[in-house]
Amino acid sequence: MRSVEDQQIKVTAAAVAPRPVRVAISEAQGLLCAEDVVTERSLPGFDQAAIDGYAVRSVDVASAGAEIRDEAGDLVDLTLPVVGEVIAGSRQPIRLQPRQTVRVDTGAPMPTLADAVLPVDFTDGGRARIKVYEAVRSGDYVRRVGDDVQPGDVAVRAGTIIGAAQVGLLAAVGQDKVLVHPRPRLSVISVGGELIDIDRTPGPGQVYDVNSYALAAAARDAGADVNRVGIVSSDPRQLRDVVEGQLVRSEVVVIAGAVGGWASDQIRETLEGLGELEITRVAMHPGSVQGFGKLGRDEVPTFLLPSNPVGALVTFEVMVRPLIRIALGRRHPMRRIVRARTITPISSVAGRKGYLRAQLMRDETTGDYLVQPLGGTNSSSYLLATLAEANSLIMIDPDDTEIRTGDEVQVAFLAQRG
Repeated sequence: MRSVEDQQIKVTAAAVAPRPVRVAISEAQGLLCAEDVVTERSLPGFDQAAIDGYAVRSVDVASAGAEIRDEAGDLVDLTLPVVGEVIAGSRQPIRLQPRQTVRVDTGAPMPTLADAVLPVDFTDGGRARIKVYEAVRSGDYVRRVGDDVQPGDVAVRAGTIIGAAQVGLLAAVGQDKVLVHPRPRLSVISVGGELIDIDRTPGPGQVYDVNSYALAAAARDAGADVNRVGIVSSDPRQLRDVVEGQLVRSEVVVIAGAVGGWASDQIRETLEGLGELEITRVAMHPGSVQGFGKLGRDEVPTFLLPSNPVGALVTFEVMVRPLIRIALGRRHPMRRIVRARTITPISSVAGRKGYLRAQLMRDETTGDYLVQPLGGTNSSSYLLATLAEANSLIMIDPDDTEIRTGDEVQVAFLAQRG
């Protein structure tokens, strides 16, 4: 048998990233930026109020809060007349005169000569005239031109995963498109005379096509642009035609139900001549029998996975997902791995790396990771319901056949529960 690590090296070496493309920023979320986006504009583009309040000259309110007395020695309030109002989006310039104030909304352009904003809470909130209770310094509660970004700054760097914040920043600097590493196109095909689609009622010996739906979902989760071809007849001519058609429009092809028994020989004969295709045994469980090769003129990475949905999904997780992540340009294609203590004993198949469905949790007292296998023994690897409950995979070394309660094991995150 070939080791898991050797097979992963063979598979990931075939990963080819699609050429970067320029897309609208609304379509860039989750993709890797392929360029340094250099801004041509300042952000903000003008001095603006950071809060609702009153635009002032800071020198005019410097004495606020101190005792001010008139000629007769009586205490008086510091007051300023409100000579206007500027709302967000206003294009009408206002020039502030000494010892005056203008009411401003958040985001409104600052009047000329105003260098600070008095929060409403620093005043009595008057409309025609305000009493000022606290002073502000020059620049307080003002967003200055270029405070956030200045012309020539790099807003988003190459290699950054574009998320909501990056989309927002690109929009704020007027960048409507961005160069990204696109999602690799992946086609999923199911073969098997026993398969029917989920809109039909199964007859004797028939089962629903689980794999094309499950694998398509797994590929989308990994970041691929997925075409679920669905069920294809195992008739050699039809199967070859369909595969050839997908090779010209895909960066990755996955064929489920194509390994094990006579089916693998038939598939190999059918696809003979399209390129390199190897069916091998890998030292892992489930999913030990699998196929991989590069087919078509463009040498498209093509995977042959077992018909057992759990075996197909685990093989996808271990082999196909890393290739997709590399094609996306991700520097860390593998899942996050932690060490966790088992809360029940575990048995694993000798000589094979075990991948067991599990629930990963935290010890409320120590904060340590704890893990509980799901689905019983390795002989129950076909149980799909337990995979649906799992949020992780326990990974057991080939030499470890018996894991005791409390032993530490490696665990890969699959998903976080909401």
